[in-house]
Formats: sequence, C-alpha cells, structure tokens
Amino acid sequence: MIRVAGIDCGTNSIRLLVADCDPATGELVELDRRMTIVRLGQGVDRTGRLAPEALERTFAACREYAAVIKELGAERVRFVATSASRDAENRDDFVRGVVEILGVEPEVISGDQEAEFSFTGATKELTAHEHLERPFLVVDIGGGSTEFVVGDDHVRAARSVDVGCVRMTERHLVVDGVVTDPPTEEQITAVRADIEAALDLASETVPLTEARTLVGLAGSVTTIAGIALGLPEYRSSEIHHSRISYEQVRAITERMLTATHDERAAIPVMHPGRVDVIGAGALVLLAVMERTGASEVVVSEHDILDGIAWSVAGATV
Repeated sequence: MIRVAGIDCGTNSIRLLVADCDPATGELVELDRRMTIVRLGQGVDRTGRLAPEALERTFAACREYAAVIKELGAERVRFVATSASRDAENRDDFVRGVVEILGVEPEVISGDQEAEFSFTGATKELTAHEHLERPFLVVDIGGGSTEFVVGDDHVRAARSVDVGCVRMTERHLVVDGVVTDPPTEEQITAVRADIEAALDLASETVPLTEARTLVGLAGSVTTIAGIALGLPEYRSSEIHHSRISYEQVRAITERMLTATHDERAAIPVMHPGRVDVIGAGALVLLAVMERTGASEVVVSEHDILDGIAWSVAGATV
C-alpha cells in the first residue's frame, strides 16, 4: 500500500483525497475525502482573470488540506487544476500560491487528460459488475467544463467541452450581477442551445450513442441523485452507484428551474455553494440523457479525484 494525496481544483470546488492504494490489486482504502466550494472560476468567463477573493478562498482551503496531508503522512501528493486555471491570464498567481502552501506545483492538465482521470476513477470498481453493459460513457459535469469519455476497461475516446454549471449560470442566468430567480424561459433556452452545441462538438470525437451504460460524476449529478433518493442529508454511501431514471432527472430539472433560491437551499442534500448553479448542471445531465437515449444514469462518487490518486500511486491511467 502506498499512502497518497490527490487534489482536484476545479472551477467551483476544490477536493482532497488521502488514500492507501495498492496498484497490484486495485484496492483503494479511503482515509480522508473532503470538498470545499471556493468558486475559483468566479467571473473568469467574463474577465479572463482569477478574482483576488476567489484566489484567497482557494488558498484558505489549500492550507486546511496541507494540515490534513501532514497529519496523515501521505508519501506522495499530486495537485491537478482544471478548467478555470487553464483559461486565466493570471494563473501564475495561482501556481505560486499553491506551491508556497503545499510544496507541489499544480498541474494544469488538458481536457483530454482530465477525462482520462475521470474515467479511471469512475470505472475501476464498475468493471467488476457483470450486469452493467459496456462500453461505459462517463460524463463529468464540472463548473466550467464537461468531460465525455467512452471506454471499456480503457479509454476509447474522450472530449472536453466548455459547458459547466458555473459557466452556464454566469453566461446566461445572471442579470446585473444577480442570478435570476427563477430563470426565464428565454434564459433556459439559451442554456440549452449552448449545451446542444457542445454535445454536437463532443459527438465529433466521442461516439455518445454507442455506450450502453451512462455513468454520471461530480456535484450536480450526485446532488440530483440525493434529491431523487429523498435523503434527509447528504449520504455518500447511498448515492454511490445509485441508479436514477431519466424521468426522475427530468422532473428534478424542472423543479430546480422553477424553484426559488430559498426553496432550493432548503433541500437537505443541497450544498450551499450549489444552490445557484444546480439548475444549469441539471440541464446538462438532462440534455446528455436525451441525446444518448439513456434510460438511467449510474451515479459515481468516485471520479477524477480517485483517478488522480491512482496516478500518483503508480497505477497506469
């Protein structure tokens, strides 16, 4: 067993996994997994820069994570940064701050590499489930981008496109700096148009309709699952590998787009940082299911973070 730490810094959240990994057997024993909403991508789509307050929120989370990593004695650490820091003009400020706090340089990976990590993390356990048909289509709905990966035991095709719950919210659902509550039909139509264009782009590379099992990752998907399951609080063990039907996703999407901020915030499984962006995230998932004809989505709590952990442990990804 190798004790490793993987950090995934996305547009909306930063997450840490400390785990003992055995590349020979494929066993991963989780020691600590946590997530902090930092909104690193705040305003990036509009300004092209990381906001000072967003950087400070991210660095505060990094300080917390550094203490956990030290306490648990992880031998190796890998920090992967995704969409927001790929796009920002001042990403050097971000890199410098992370190095000072954690002693490792964040790797600003490509969308294709991001997709590969997501696929590995999501499907390493699922390959043992004989009742799940292959190939898998793994869809990772992030804050700034969505990754599509088709594969069996290994990746066959992957594509990252620039639609995510934060990017779509900021681009179409914000007026004069305030999120429309609830959004208008015209706003929803604009979001759908962007998502459909992104799906057209993804389908040029990834055979979306060939997959037999849809696997959904990240906070928008797991939140929808928690709502569908009627959980009184967020319970990762019940959400992981749950199956949510197309009808449930459609009903929840409509509910999220017609509810007020306070009504969404009152949902027991809703993280406060996801209240304003869940509608756009749900629209992405719904559009994917409609495009692929998937009757259900298999929800995975294991995703890019687990893929990062496997890579730092020396497993091939």
